[in-house]
Amino acid sequence: MHTIENGFLRVTVSELGAELQSVKATDGTEFLWQGDSRYWKDRSPVLFPYVGRLTNGRYRLEGQEYPMGIHGFAAHSVFQTVKAEPERLELAITDTPETLARYPRRFAFTVVYALAGNTLEVTFRVENRDTGTMYFGLGGHPGIRVPLTEGRAFSDYRLRFEEPCRPEKYLLSPSYYLSGATEPFPLEDGVVLRLNHRLFDDDALILRNISRQISLESEGDRRRVTVGFPGMPYLGIWHAPKTDAPYVCIEPWCTLPSVQDVPTVLEEQKDLLRLAPGAVYENHWFLRCEF
Repeated sequence: MHTIENGFLRVTVSELGAELQSVKATDGTEFLWQGDSRYWKDRSPVLFPYVGRLTNGRYRLEGQEYPMGIHGFAAHSVFQTVKAEPERLELAITDTPETLARYPRRFAFTVVYALAGNTLEVTFRVENRDTGTMYFGLGGHPGIRVPLTEGRAFSDYRLRFEEPCRPEKYLLSPSYYLSGATEPFPLEDGVVLRLNHRLFDDDALILRNISRQISLESEGDRRRVTVGFPGMPYLGIWHAPKTDAPYVCIEPWCTLPSVQDVPTVLEEQKDLLRLAPGAVYENHWFLRCEF
């Protein structure tokens, strides 16, 4: 377990999955969901090299078929410490015989956590160490406690999009894959989504055409969380379906899950990231905590 801190935040990260374990303010406020198997045991998984479910848990690459679990394997991998400083932490995994059996590419995947005032900046870096093109998915999955302040209710909170937008929602199949269709998902005044548990009865809201900065807030509450993802085009919003779960995941994604009953061929999935041999890809998102 690693800790970085400054005069605003104290952040704890596990080497298992490079997963955030705590984002706590100096006033004692815990912003990160702390995990509960009744709802969801995780806290903030890192999604690589795929986001979401693969059709039948398998995909094809260069004519061969491989197994892959939901959200890839990074969340279940032990990361090595590259650099640990008081306000910055760098963790990485590289290919192993076990990963090559599921994902036949040699790579290095690095996650960097850095504090800047009341903001936690998260950088994902992917290096292709193979002779073939890498096709991969990438995303974050932070769970935020709701309510943030004692005495408030889940339904007292809303998500405020930084800029007016007209999101489109990807419709899901009964098995929680993409159905292949989308529909408009209007926001109140073009910027507000009020939270209620029934929003997630059919699993995640998966949106595109969105503002790249979103805040979780409640009127009159000084505590507020903003998630920014300037280089990621998709957003998942989720908690465990058909529950009263006291959290919401605000998930910045670079890529999308599979479509129901359509075999996943990595070379053909248009939204996947592509990385030439020897090349490096970086993207980042941030979590800003006000208290």
